[in-house]
Amino acid sequence: MIVPVSAVFAAVLGLLLLVLSGMVSRFRLKYKKSLGVTDDRDFQAAVRAQANLVEYAPLGLIMLAVAELNGVPSGLVYWTGMAFVVGRVLHAFGMINGRGGPHIARMAGILLTWVGILAIAVLLLWNVFQVYG
Repeated sequence: MIVPVSAVFAAVLGLLLLVLSGMVSRFRLKYKKSLGVTDDRDFQAAVRAQANLVEYAPLGLIMLAVAELNGVPSGLVYWTGMAFVVGRVLHAFGMINGRGGPHIARMAGILLTWVGILAIAVLLLWNVFQVYG
């Protein structure tokens, strides 16, 4: 069985990771710093934006794919995935443009990410109880 909805979100998050990784690599080359960061706030923000995506994306994608495989209606998987992915994009944008400080996009991104994870967790539990309860 294929998971086309989750696959699209995985592709988008993969592209976002490449963009963020490119930003980090550019700073690493600029400062000749292969490990750690400098005092440059933009460098620190780029590293944290990339790391934050790597921290959240795997769990979100696994949860979406499991929901899709378990038969959660694709529309629900789609809209939950949209919240999660838009949240990750907004967070990265806000982290970079806010230079690691408060930024409305960063805050909205965190909220959408958490709402997406909560929603897919509820959908997974609902689905399991529907099938086996």
